Amino acid sequence: MAATRLIALHRNKGCTVAQSLGDRTDYAKNPEKTEKGETVTAYGCDPFTVDEEFMLQKRQYYQTTGKKQQNDVIAYQIRQSFKPGEITAEEANKVGYELALRFTKGRYSFIVATHTDRAHIHNHIVFNSTSMDGTRKFKDFWRSGLALQRLSDLICLEHGFSVIERKPYDEREKRSVFPEKNNIRDSICRNIDEILSGKPEGFAAFLEKLRESGYEVKTGKSTAVKGDGQKRFIRLSSLPEGYRDEDIRAALSGGVRLQARPASGKQDLYRTRAGSFLIDLEKKLQGKGPGYAQWAKNYNLKQVSKSFLYLRDRGIRGMSHLSSLAAQKAAERDEVLASIKASEARMSEIAALKKHIINYSKTRSTYEAYRKAGYSRKFFEAHREEITLHKAAKQAFDELGVKTLPKVKDLNAEYAELMTGKKAAYTEYRKLRDEAQELAIAERNIGSIFEAEKKAEQEKRQAKEH
Repeated sequence: MAATRLIALHRNKGCTVAQSLGDRTDYAKNPEKTEKGETVTAYGCDPFTVDEEFMLQKRQYYQTTGKKQQNDVIAYQIRQSFKPGEITAEEANKVGYELALRFTKGRYSFIVATHTDRAHIHNHIVFNSTSMDGTRKFKDFWRSGLALQRLSDLICLEHGFSVIERKPYDEREKRSVFPEKNNIRDSICRNIDEILSGKPEGFAAFLEKLRESGYEVKTGKSTAVKGDGQKRFIRLSSLPEGYRDEDIRAALSGGVRLQARPASGKQDLYRTRAGSFLIDLEKKLQGKGPGYAQWAKNYNLKQVSKSFLYLRDRGIRGMSHLSSLAAQKAAERDEVLASIKASEARMSEIAALKKHIINYSKTRSTYEAYRKAGYSRKFFEAHREEITLHKAAKQAFDELGVKTLPKVKDLNAEYAELMTGKKAAYTEYRKLRDEAQELAIAERNIGSIFEAEKKAEQEKRQAKEH
């Protein structure tokens, strides 16, 4: 099943046509998204010089026809996205190549770059707006997007893949419940709360915990972090009160850290949360005035009330039930995290194995000739790179314990399955992590109340005895 979209590409503001073409094709060929360029194919051009060849065809067109427009379409892009887990990167590239060839009728140069960095494999197809012979330009005809989608469906059916079922508007399901929007700043604030609950020893230890949580950290006048799915760094100074550099440093040094509302500014009206950890009054009130003491007592009262409401709404009765539930959620969270790490390790192993299989296949004939030459020193020097790659591949197979080489197609399918599972596991992990954190807060707050009551009874009993 594939969804398609046809996009006209124009010259970027402040850039030449050549620079704009280079930017668009470089993004499509990004090695981090195309398995180091292995899933990039081309027609009528070379992937490495595609932008220069597009420009040559445009110059030929201008010389032949004499037509030149100021705000002209410089190229077209087809985005073709597939259903997660249904297709491998190799198959997706073949489908995209056939779609581009048939849609352009073989008259226009194009590249097909298959991206595997998302849960769904998708193609970025960029074809020149000028034909290869320089005699015509592609005409974006009326309902070209619909024709492209129908052609894509036809090719998918020919290759044995499913297609999107079309339904009249009045027969479509009307969605009334929408998924909760995950705000990046809210996520950063939750992670900061989780790290501070572990009481790191100093600000440097806090930053190290942020890195362990998957954030890239930049230090300077203001600390900035960048996590998965973020396009740019976010400064802690731009977060709500309680999550800024000075607030975190104050909390780590024993001061008071104000707990703010969520970063998005939206109140969750339908979910009772466990609140925040209580303030240790005996430690915090030393050297403070009566105003601060009153504020701290009111703050603790609010947090205890939130914790009791949290337990009531979830039907939790007693400390033993709460403790067992908190331990259970923490164990489930750790189990999911371990499965994510195992999937990541296997995905790294697959990526390395694919690279060595390809190198082994490409250099096999050279190595056989080297062996027939009696391992000649002269032959080795003439083919040093190929022989070295072949030996490195054989050594990697021995280290991995691979006796029969698997097919790259099977490895791609396993990688896609692992990627899909990892994405789903991350969603489950975030949910379990938040639940475990709220249960830990409630357990600590309620436990503090019980300990305070027990201490008060002991003091009262001792006073009577004396």
